[in-house]
Amino acid sequence: MTLMTEILQQVATGQLSPSLAEKQLEATRTAALGFANVDLDRPRRNGFPEVIYGAGKTATQIVGIVQALSQQSLPILTTRLSEKKFEALKPALPTAIYYATARCMTVGEQMVSRSKDYIAVVTAGTSDLPVAEEAAITAETFGNRVERVYDVGVAGIHRLFAKLEIIRGAHVVIVIAGMEGALASVVGGLVDKPVIAVPTSVGYGTNFQGVTALLTMLNSCASGITVVNIDNGFGAAYSASMINQLKSSVK
Repeated sequence: MTLMTEILQQVATGQLSPSLAEKQLEATRTAALGFANVDLDRPRRNGFPEVIYGAGKTATQIVGIVQALSQQSLPILTTRLSEKKFEALKPALPTAIYYATARCMTVGEQMVSRSKDYIAVVTAGTSDLPVAEEAAITAETFGNRVERVYDVGVAGIHRLFAKLEIIRGAHVVIVIAGMEGALASVVGGLVDKPVIAVPTSVGYGTNFQGVTALLTMLNSCASGITVVNIDNGFGAAYSASMINQLKSSVK
């Protein structure tokens, strides 16, 4: 039973006045930890709980935030978490699961899927896997089925065509590519579903750590492509999850 349910039951039985209940509910919406002011109300507002960005936070701080969030909502996702930092916090969070390639940690079971449709995560090359797995783990944590289609870049485009049926069957497609970032345009011209393009910092000098791929994707002539920031697999998956789980208003 959640704290909110307890408060509402106390109001129903006359043990708590509505005004006092309102104050207590207000207090449950954030958790002030000194180093962080944790948003506990995000699942109600946005559908998904707050996600912890692990880079720049200490292991102790991450543990504190996870413990605060776990009082209100599960699962809890932490992104950009190094393996060394995970080993330091693991004793305090024994049920945590670490995904090394994705550099992500989850606490609590994945959300129950609200959609039978799936998200396809497509990469140009194997070097894009860290960003792709961040996207895939994020999407799965938030209750989506994910189909991974990896290493199908334009340098060997026949590999893409061999997987085209899987990609076309998705409700949303996330395309992840470095170098010149051409794969997003190719996929965008072949599917009738939303495409979320993620440029990666993979590439030689004139890739400019992902800027070249970003500009290519932003200038794509293929319709239906939305572009997120460089290496932002999380952001792509969050948006894809929202699209995948939209309920139709048409009856």
